[in-house]
Amino acid sequence: MKITNAEVIVCSPGRNFVTLKVTTESGLHGWGDATLNGRELAVATYLEAHLIPCIIGRDIFDTEDIWQYLYRGVYWRRGAINMTAIGALDMALWDLKGKALGIPVYKLLGGKSRHNVLTYTHAQGDTVSALLKTIENKVNEGFRAIRVQSAVPGLKKTYGISSNDSYEPAEKGQRPVEELWDTKKYLDHIPLVFEQVRQEFDQDIHLLHDAHHRLTPIEAAHLGKSLEPFNLFWLEDATPAEIQDNFKWIRQHTTIPLAVGEIFNTIYDCHELLSKQYIDYLRMTVAHGGGLTPLVKIAALAELHGVKMACHGPSDLSPINLAACLHLGTAINNFGIQEYMGYPVEVSEVFRISHHFEDGAFLPCEEPGLGVDFNEKAAKKYPYQKAFLPVNRLQDGTLYHW
Repeated sequence: MKITNAEVIVCSPGRNFVTLKVTTESGLHGWGDATLNGRELAVATYLEAHLIPCIIGRDIFDTEDIWQYLYRGVYWRRGAINMTAIGALDMALWDLKGKALGIPVYKLLGGKSRHNVLTYTHAQGDTVSALLKTIENKVNEGFRAIRVQSAVPGLKKTYGISSNDSYEPAEKGQRPVEELWDTKKYLDHIPLVFEQVRQEFDQDIHLLHDAHHRLTPIEAAHLGKSLEPFNLFWLEDATPAEIQDNFKWIRQHTTIPLAVGEIFNTIYDCHELLSKQYIDYLRMTVAHGGGLTPLVKIAALAELHGVKMACHGPSDLSPINLAACLHLGTAINNFGIQEYMGYPVEVSEVFRISHHFEDGAFLPCEEPGLGVDFNEKAAKKYPYQKAFLPVNRLQDGTLYHW
């Protein structure tokens, strides 16, 4: 079944999304998510100018060869823009294969390994009392796993905290907003937060926390030790992972489970983390990791080393990516947990997903393909709006990790 057309649709129902539509000679169409927060138009241009011309006339079932052609056949490999574009194309092809065969994608990936996909959501608060109330609300909504983020006293703005319940870090404007950070204030405050949270919520509720790459390895080890009494599900992004061996030092000092990988794009970003068992959960996601074709292979390598998959799934990736992650999580044996933040209300006008949320988990989708649809007419109501992720500086002005 040959590809006859592909087009990129950029829209902003509550926030910017880049959607790829691939059409075949029989009229079937598949959907892929090409969203890269703050760099949406770069991916859209790369798809339109370079990748789409290379797939016209190709057979949708040749996903392995097409993926290798787009990755190995291009001299300039890797990178977030390149891999997000490839990921969108690969996602759309798997959607098309499922539709052509009349089966959901997870059955093409090996079938059902579980009856539901455990999910965690986010809770935030500018005070601890506000955070406790948000956690209570999320528990009442059925969530059994919750990422806990709190504002840090003395800092004007803290990662993970916004003025409304749905956290969206990208801000509209012509250049990034600059924020200030103080690691000591953070390290002093967060253990006190979790002490109060655990006093209110028992061990049946899984608690997670994201340090957002802002700690050195020894600072991360210190935080891990201080959080051990509160039985966290994981500590995420404890330190930047460009030097994969840095996680060895954290692992040697704390027994808290470690998760990392939401900004990874290829296996080369994490092969040492997996083979040396420095982490417990890998957070690569389908859209930014080059699609389902490589993610299935990466999951197999992770399984060999006892590492579970926990795909990145925030609201700054569309429901198409979420669906692809849920099919992967349904099929693989070493699934850990799936992130789900929910979406702005406008998103439901444009995207439809057939996965059903119940009792803290998503049930497998039985529709052919990924089980998502996209309303092109509704998307036209929401034009693109330029937005940037923030830039972070220390209190003395030194540029730091965001």
